[in-house]
Amino acid sequence: MGIQAWTYTLVFLSFALYIGIAIRSRAKSTSDFYVAGNDVSPLANGMATAADWMSAASFISMAGLISFMGRDGSVYLLGWTGGYVLLALLLAPYLRKFGKFTVPDFVGERYYSQAARLVAVVCAIFISFTYVAGQMRGVGVVFSRFLEVDITVGVIIGMAIVFFYAVIGGMKGITYTQVAQYCVLIFAYMVPAIFISILLTGNVIPQFGFGSSLADGSGTYLLDKLDQLNRDLGFHAYTSGTKGTLDVFCITAALMVGTAGLPHVIIRFFTVRKVRDARLSAGYALLFIAILYTTAPAVAAFARTNFINTIHNTPYSEAPQWFKNWQKTGLLDWEDKNSDGVMQYFGDTGEQSASQQNEITVDRDIIVLANPEIAKLPNWVIALVAAGGLAAALSTAAGLLLVISTSISHDLLKKVLMPKITERQELLYARLAAGAAVIIAGYFGINPPGFVAQVVAFAFGLAASSFFPIIILGIFYKRMNKEGAIAGMVTGILFTASYIIYFKFINPTANNSENWLFGISPEGIGSLGMLINVTVALLVSKVTPAPPEEIQKMIEDIRIPGSASETV
Repeated sequence: MGIQAWTYTLVFLSFALYIGIAIRSRAKSTSDFYVAGNDVSPLANGMATAADWMSAASFISMAGLISFMGRDGSVYLLGWTGGYVLLALLLAPYLRKFGKFTVPDFVGERYYSQAARLVAVVCAIFISFTYVAGQMRGVGVVFSRFLEVDITVGVIIGMAIVFFYAVIGGMKGITYTQVAQYCVLIFAYMVPAIFISILLTGNVIPQFGFGSSLADGSGTYLLDKLDQLNRDLGFHAYTSGTKGTLDVFCITAALMVGTAGLPHVIIRFFTVRKVRDARLSAGYALLFIAILYTTAPAVAAFARTNFINTIHNTPYSEAPQWFKNWQKTGLLDWEDKNSDGVMQYFGDTGEQSASQQNEITVDRDIIVLANPEIAKLPNWVIALVAAGGLAAALSTAAGLLLVISTSISHDLLKKVLMPKITERQELLYARLAAGAAVIIAGYFGINPPGFVAQVVAFAFGLAASSFFPIIILGIFYKRMNKEGAIAGMVTGILFTASYIIYFKFINPTANNSENWLFGISPEGIGSLGMLINVTVALLVSKVTPAPPEEIQKMIEDIRIPGSASETV
């Protein structure tokens, strides 16, 4: 079968599986809809957490970033992986012990304030919509190429699928759907990586192939070859970086603490039976995530090597079919600037001559999807990657949409505006909110504010500057009060959002290291926002009344192992 036939087959089978699971596991109560009845096993929750976490940014965009940015792209790899260590050690067990449904629920109860809850609701919705835009964009990219439809149509198809199993299944349906999606996405990521590793280096294990010599008998190491190719074409050496040390540190830190503050990740630890299960879930999740994350640098290097070798100095009349297929999507293009009919791919370091003009523009988000085609792998492998990319994007989109719907139905309506509504009414409002969220998310997917991983990085910065400090202080600092929490969240997220909006939308021409505050890019500004949040929160809490005695006792109880609430 051809690529399109294989893609239709695999995508249809995977979608049928997801929908079938959602119907079988549909939510029948608010507990099912919000936290899957607190009855998910640690292994299943770890797998679902990994799928929830490994979004289109991880599957589609991360290796693409590393492929084009080289060492600078590794900040995404380090930050996103390190964040799970913080989550497992500092947050997951304590939040599960607290025993609430959502992050705003924790904030509202811990800081004994409806105002704090409302601020947390706004932050959760803002972060989730920023994040989900990248996921829906990823869905559109996959559909536009492999099903040969417009990106807008692709996003609408994705919206329909997510709407069905998020609205019908709630957290219970999403959890078991995500278990299936993890199996699909990790298989789809590893199979082509193994194939290409064997072809390029002779190593079955991609992680070993990344540090091996090429299989062409030259004895040249893959990374040495890639460094030379980049330098020859006017790019910086692949293993070198151009970002400042402070910016690299801030981006990595923002991604780490942002990971630990993401509401759709935190909510997963409310779905298990007890605190010990939350710890086990985090451990399993880190293991499942590591399989993909340790493979991503190898995939990036393989893709970059094959892309340069296949494209540069190739007559367009002899261009491979994959190049022309991706041209149709508008995500890859060639402009014959010197009218010689030959495709030229150059960088802009100033080392090439004036006649060496770059003629190829490529969207970073396509590199993982195009990688099997570039390497001439079988059609079923190419289609498998498409199914994996969709699984990654849809699994995270569903988790984010659930955060939005629960923030509205549970934290805003049930806890603040309409406290007397029945459980049945609350469940109805949760589903209506999820439906509305799907529509808005689809709009952002069609009109995204950046490429997938970049948009996601902004969401992490917002989470780092709003939720993480307040949750950590709420667990480990009894003196932290509602006034400090509200002031910290508001100042942190306003500073970070304003910085990002200014450089990305209001004045994008000024978006360079010369104009950045302390040389920190918008992707890393969440670290500074986090420090501002902590500083303001501590200062305000010092000059305002201490929390009530019962709140301080509750915090002590959360931190004591084996207490009465251990199995809440």
